[in-house]
Amino acid sequence: MDFEQFQAASYGDLQRLVDSLFLGREVVERLDAIVQAELMDLDADLQEIVELVPPGAYDRQRLCDQINSALAAHGWGGAYGTVE
Repeated sequence: MDFEQFQAASYGDLQRLVDSLFLGREVVERLDAIVQAELMDLDADLQEIVELVPPGAYDRQRLCDQINSALAAHGWGGAYGTVE
């Protein structure tokens, strides 16, 4: 029996978050990501993913790796989409 991967209504919201964080910036702080996620009114699951990022400063690739790792750990990559 084949099941299609569930895709949440908020699919792609994390990519929009990352894109907005790095407009004109090379490095962002974890707190920047948390605040931006709240300002964008991301759903609770996505805010949880952002909050799992360890404290520190991140370039785009490193932040994406952290977010994608958290998504994979929850099994949510297909539902919410990974980021790049």
